[in-house]
Amino acid sequence: MATPVVGANLVPPTLEPPAEEKLDIEHAVVTDDPRKWSPARKTSILIAVSGAAVICGLGANLYNPAIAQIESDLHASSGDISWSISLYILILGDFPLVWSAFSEIYGRKKVYITSFGLGLIGCIVAALAKTTGVLIGMRVIQAAGASAVFAIGAATLADIYDPHVRGTMMGIYYSDSSSSAPLLGPALGPIIGGALTQAFDWRATLWFIVIFTGLCFVAFIFFQDTFRRERSLTYQNVLRRRLKERAAKGDNSRSGISILSHQTTVSTEAKLNDNEKVVAAFPDASTRGSSNVDVSTRGLERQSVPSTQTAAVVAKEIKQIKLSLRDVNPVGPVISVVSRPNNVCVLLTSALIFSFGYSVNYTCSRTLADKYGYDALKIGLVLLSYGMGSMFGSVLGGRWSDYVFRRSKARNGGVSYAEMRLESTFIMMVFLPPSSIAFGWLCQKHVHIAAICVFLFFSGFFAISIYASTLAYIVDANTGRSAPAVATNSAFRGTLAFIATEVAVPLQLAIGDGGLYTLWACLLILADFLVLLAWWKGGNWREKAEQKEAQNDS
Repeated sequence: MATPVVGANLVPPTLEPPAEEKLDIEHAVVTDDPRKWSPARKTSILIAVSGAAVICGLGANLYNPAIAQIESDLHASSGDISWSISLYILILGDFPLVWSAFSEIYGRKKVYITSFGLGLIGCIVAALAKTTGVLIGMRVIQAAGASAVFAIGAATLADIYDPHVRGTMMGIYYSDSSSSAPLLGPALGPIIGGALTQAFDWRATLWFIVIFTGLCFVAFIFFQDTFRRERSLTYQNVLRRRLKERAAKGDNSRSGISILSHQTTVSTEAKLNDNEKVVAAFPDASTRGSSNVDVSTRGLERQSVPSTQTAAVVAKEIKQIKLSLRDVNPVGPVISVVSRPNNVCVLLTSALIFSFGYSVNYTCSRTLADKYGYDALKIGLVLLSYGMGSMFGSVLGGRWSDYVFRRSKARNGGVSYAEMRLESTFIMMVFLPPSSIAFGWLCQKHVHIAAICVFLFFSGFFAISIYASTLAYIVDANTGRSAPAVATNSAFRGTLAFIATEVAVPLQLAIGDGGLYTLWACLLILADFLVLLAWWKGGNWREKAEQKEAQNDS
């Protein structure tokens, strides 16, 4: 009698992988594997996603040079303007939790198109706003639409690139001028915003975003989805729950076999015959020691099946299960991510670095306008220094991250684990807090603008060099949960950036730029210690969390 593997559904024994095959959920065999697409095809996706991600940075940074004009035109207070900026940041950070949940059920493409459409509506109404209330409300809608690419952009790259090159690609995605990424917004946004405000008015900045978003909407109609449900823990867990519901109702009684396995996370499609496909599922294979584990030797549940035809019947029943809106749950995956201490350490670090960047751009804009008497265009040119530093930091930091990862792997006998990537942040950690202090006190003393530009550049460079590695780590350390992990990262940074923006002006007025950025230096030192803690203890924490999750599933 045949003895098939029992998993998400049944497969005849002839479809089991050979003993030497190494698989985890991230490397499950799928139809039209995005990881095996040609370099040109992958590059086109990288360019498309990176270009769309510019919307995130432009939405906030086109706006900053026009603050004074908005206050005058709409008779708005500084508090109103702070709300329009901080709420945008908050929604931009937190709403990806919703988009990522949808993308793990419906795929990436549908989410991209829906979010661009929503952002387009928000931008158009905001550009026509006559009151601050309408402007603030539409900025919220605009942020909700722009936020999707912030989270699932990184997840899309995780879909198509393996870990050993992921840091470099995350760096390019996050800031390379040749592929237009999120940090291109902070780099060019102030200049474009300043020029548009000078030539027309503040509304022109929003019409510019309308045009850009519209182009992205059209482009992504032709986007080929990179999502594969076999590689999504979220999808597999939802499917397993639905299978339990069907089993409880007796829907599989005619096959007379159990089709559920609580150990299942890794799937591989294989042909049953000319007309049927089934999914062979393998146990969870996550360990700290290696990203590739021989799943054929780890506790496969087996059960006799009357015939191959019976397995086909079961597979057909499983195929009939259609996941719907009620299966979209952003809370569960997020809880899984934040329940791991290593994730929390790195998420807080990313959030502090991101908040630091928003604080720099916001307070520097005010200082340049109030103390130096600069107009919108000049402010944009000065803030370009921070954006350019961020771009160089992201690209070079991403490459450095991959180099350190490969070097550490080689020293460890070819065995890798996610925490190796954090070693690339050690050098940058030393220089970021002093750069923050220097920038603040130079602004406080109103020295020559060239000195401020230099330390704006260094602050951006060191901050985003660290961020490039922490973002790649969040993806590497959460195999099968890349979209929820990146969305949680976005929520952490959006929430802290919201707080930082709200308190920035009161603190600036109370203790000056010098005091404010000395305080920021202390917070950045705290972020350094959190990264060191994740590097030191993260592997053990992950192993314990994975064992606990396996026990809960069994």
